[in-house]
Amino acid sequence: MPSDSASPRSEFAITLQIVSVVCFTFICYLTIGLPLAVLPGYVHDDLGYSAVIAGLAISVQYFATLASRPLAGRSADTLGPKKTVSIGLIGCGISGVLLLLAVVTGRWPVLSLTLLVLSRLVLGFGESLCGTGAILWGIGRVGTNHNARVISWNGIATYGALAIGAPLGVAISHTVGFAALGICVIVLAAAGYYLARPIAPVPVVHGERMSYRSVFTRVLPHGIGLALGSAGFGSIATFITLFYAARHWPNAALSLTVFGTLFIGARLLFANTIKTYGGFRVAIASFSFECVGLLMLWLAPEPHFALAGAALTGFGFALVFPALGVEAVGLVPPASRGAALSAYSVFLDLSLGITGPLAGYIAGEFGYGSVFLFAAVAAAAAVALSTFLYLRHTRVGDASAAA
Repeated sequence: MPSDSASPRSEFAITLQIVSVVCFTFICYLTIGLPLAVLPGYVHDDLGYSAVIAGLAISVQYFATLASRPLAGRSADTLGPKKTVSIGLIGCGISGVLLLLAVVTGRWPVLSLTLLVLSRLVLGFGESLCGTGAILWGIGRVGTNHNARVISWNGIATYGALAIGAPLGVAISHTVGFAALGICVIVLAAAGYYLARPIAPVPVVHGERMSYRSVFTRVLPHGIGLALGSAGFGSIATFITLFYAARHWPNAALSLTVFGTLFIGARLLFANTIKTYGGFRVAIASFSFECVGLLMLWLAPEPHFALAGAALTGFGFALVFPALGVEAVGLVPPASRGAALSAYSVFLDLSLGITGPLAGYIAGEFGYGSVFLFAAVAAAAAVALSTFLYLRHTRVGDASAAA
């Protein structure tokens, strides 16, 4: 394991080891992003179903991801991260086959929709296994001393792939045809599986394994903090364009670009602060920045002010997942790290699933700007929770030192 005084060359080598495995997260999320912006239109316009059915056909993937989190954690702990990632990539490939069949059977809407839903379900399963397995694989390669860096790079791979995949999928669909997306997904998954084969696996950690319920209970406070902080991301991703439209402002897409740019920039530049200052202190600062950014969006008198709010929100949200995730994973024995990571990630899935309809209700009752006030209150609550967890952690540490 590299020491704290590692040279720039060895630091680069560590980063290279991390990137060589989180690239499979990138491939997985690219298969998710490619059809993401095109599927609702296909279900609604081509198959003739309502907008509600189109939305449910997309959302079913998130339920599959949520349901398979425990399985992904246990698979990473018992089969090993490499096998878990490989199984996840196979799932992504199968989802591509089902997507292609759904397009081929488009003249039979019920059959096509059924195949499409099955594709989304399998893709959710693959997403869960790839994401969890890649993080544990990276940690196994570079050591637990670099947990935060591995989680940060995995997040960059996730959001980067979605940002690239959605517009690329629209371009492919318009130029080649919707069926080409299924072929692209199959090719990407197969390429990922092939590239993963020569990379050495990491040993399965043996020892005490906690029950998933016990693991879930331990990471529950950290997961609640993650869920509260994720409300800001969910609100911006879902309602920023409607917020701009309601105020007759141009360039709503620019706010999403700025949010994503500051998110990735903060992860690249400040991931090491978690190792230096600890996860809780970084989380407190991150939630505070996010809260201020969301309040700026709520109060924005003109587009430039809103743009600055979106940028500050992206900057603040960037380190939330790795900061609290490092502390959560540290609460369990090494043999249960995969279970802890999957249990912690459940709260991100839940938050994004709940934020949409809840924020939609708030927008309908009080206007789109109120959505960001709601998210700012959630971020403020996360500051309070993280402060409580930090003080408790400090007291326990002091008591252990005294003993």
